[in-house]
Amino acid sequence: MTRAGWHPTEQYLITPEKVQELFPLLNMDTVLAGLYNPGDGHIDPYSLTMALAAGARKYGAQLNYPVQVTNLNSRSDGTWELETPLGIIRAKRIVNTAGFWAHDIGKMIGLQHPLIPVHHQYVVTSTIPEVKALKTELPVIRDLEGSYYLRQERDGLLFGPYESEEKMKLQDSWVTNGVPPGFGKELFESDLDRIMEHIEAAMEMVPVLKKADIVNTIAGPITYSPDILPMVGPHQGVRNYWVAIGFGYGIIHAGGIGKYLSDWILEGEPPFDLIELDPNRYGKWTTTEYTAAKARESYGFNNIVGYPKEERFAGRPTERTSGLYDLLKSKCSMGFHAGWEQPHWFYKPGDETGYKPSFRRTNWFDPVGREYKQVMEKVGVIDLSPFGKFKVKGTDSVKLLDHLFANVVPKVGSTNISHMLTPRGKVYAELTVSQLYPREFMLVTGSGSELHDLRWIEDKVMSGGYKVEIENMTDEMGVLGVAGPYARQVLQKLTNEDLSDGSFKFLQSRHLKLSDITVTAIRISYTGELGWELYHRKEDSVALYSAIMEAGQKEGIDNFGTYALNALRLEKGFRAWGAEMNCDTNPLEAGLEYFVKINKPADFTGKQALKQIKENGLKRRLVYLILETDNIDPEGNESVWHNGKVVGNTTSGSFSYSVQQSLAFAYVPTELGKVGQKLEVELLGKNYPATVIQEPLVLTEPTRMRLQRKGESPHI
Repeated sequence: MTRAGWHPTEQYLITPEKVQELFPLLNMDTVLAGLYNPGDGHIDPYSLTMALAAGARKYGAQLNYPVQVTNLNSRSDGTWELETPLGIIRAKRIVNTAGFWAHDIGKMIGLQHPLIPVHHQYVVTSTIPEVKALKTELPVIRDLEGSYYLRQERDGLLFGPYESEEKMKLQDSWVTNGVPPGFGKELFESDLDRIMEHIEAAMEMVPVLKKADIVNTIAGPITYSPDILPMVGPHQGVRNYWVAIGFGYGIIHAGGIGKYLSDWILEGEPPFDLIELDPNRYGKWTTTEYTAAKARESYGFNNIVGYPKEERFAGRPTERTSGLYDLLKSKCSMGFHAGWEQPHWFYKPGDETGYKPSFRRTNWFDPVGREYKQVMEKVGVIDLSPFGKFKVKGTDSVKLLDHLFANVVPKVGSTNISHMLTPRGKVYAELTVSQLYPREFMLVTGSGSELHDLRWIEDKVMSGGYKVEIENMTDEMGVLGVAGPYARQVLQKLTNEDLSDGSFKFLQSRHLKLSDITVTAIRISYTGELGWELYHRKEDSVALYSAIMEAGQKEGIDNFGTYALNALRLEKGFRAWGAEMNCDTNPLEAGLEYFVKINKPADFTGKQALKQIKENGLKRRLVYLILETDNIDPEGNESVWHNGKVVGNTTSGSFSYSVQQSLAFAYVPTELGKVGQKLEVELLGKNYPATVIQEPLVLTEPTRMRLQRKGESPHI
């Protein structure tokens, strides 16, 4: 509900009296409130499909059906040949929208789309006198505790349950053997015993069902992805191959997804951000076993309450674990990041361990504060192996990166933060770029952006004809972050290289040996403190970690996880891709001007659009907020209020362990962005006071050192 203000979706919390007025057949004994969506409804999928087909023909589309695609052939120019019994169809691009045949289509070109058919049943009753007597149609209801939906079907009722993962049924044979030839409108055999507890729950909530006759039980396939969300967009590794597959809720998405895809194809960029549907969020680690385990879990979780920082554990760990996983797994609470297991926070004696979800501060809150203090006062180590890591080299590598990125290309031995922009000047991606050798670069991105970013880069290489080689090093390379005031002191014990500030400056990269282990060291840290990222062979991770931990005993070295990292980066005012910046935001409103060299000679993608944005002026900007809360902190996507109206939204938030208050980034109109501006942030239905403050809350270590050299006394 906290999103409904800034992302308008007509829905309301309503009283039991209003619930009964809208649905008079309910047993109100256990109803405390309702969430009402006036726009909710239902439609006949067949009729809608035919209507859309008629509209497509009207505007020039050629439809051939029923036609089986028997093979797909990609041509050297990026176009496609589709083999069918009626002959070959040639196309500039193909869009796989084949429903439960989508997996079979993918296999034709060597892709294993992580999809699996689920048996879904729904029950239709005969005429019910109480339903027939109603003057208006009943709204659709969803009973989360009973785990079913129910609506009116003519003069009767229709209801469909979602069984638990132990009882639900998969059609996994279709994944290995394909959909049986000729399967189309057929159905599976029904099994009422499997859904009986949900039928009983529905009868308890809607008592007229007890006397109703069941006239039909439908059991058919619906296609699930591991996380229940569809896959929409262009696919990495295959030119001009797009997908719109894995729609567990079917026809409801048809119009919106059709427009989204067509706009993207025509304009060369997504019309708005839908990163959670990116097909490239999956990879080779999404095996059939993993997909089946997650589909069972997701189906059974259809009606559960979702919490902030939610974790789901089926199918984990995948084959994609870092070199430190076995060493650390019993010492921490792991989080799932694009197939990887990564420590969120670490246990100490006396801590309440394990995953304890809550809308308020929970068992990780104090341990994260401890890890925050560890990094700020001593030195900490974090496993950053899930980073996406690419090597780009070749004759045209500098030219390519100068076109791809809004920042300048770093010199040999240097690193910078760079952004890939879309033609409309939106932030498609943020990467760390290091030139390790002449014309040889290492590009690093977030774990969830690996193939998302790689696809964009590969597309620019092909369309521009650049002579470069790109190698994805993500799975072969481990990364350790070492950060804190004693980071240099600890690492210096392990190498003969001079790590002093004068010799190894901020944002420099260097190849060196630590305890005889070869690493590429970059002096950078998302904590904002003195630190290095150490890139190395995955098989060296344990040895490198052990050497660092041993060397740091005197300095009181310890582990820290991603929750502390997030708190540290927010205090430093560091933005995060996917939160403060994405395909809905431009770098100017996101406060990224420092990284955008609009006057550099190269005509980078989005340059002309940015000039126009700058000339027109900004309508909103990212601000830095401090909040007065009670046992709750912002996470992002909450509504920001001013004078009784919603004026913006938070993008991310955390507790600040330095000032003992909540902190958040938020987008608001430019006129409300001045330091000192009073606002409110809605959390769990309550508006909390917020104030725009000067960023950052805590100065970064390089800034503190620079001020110190000038003779100033910086306040942390």
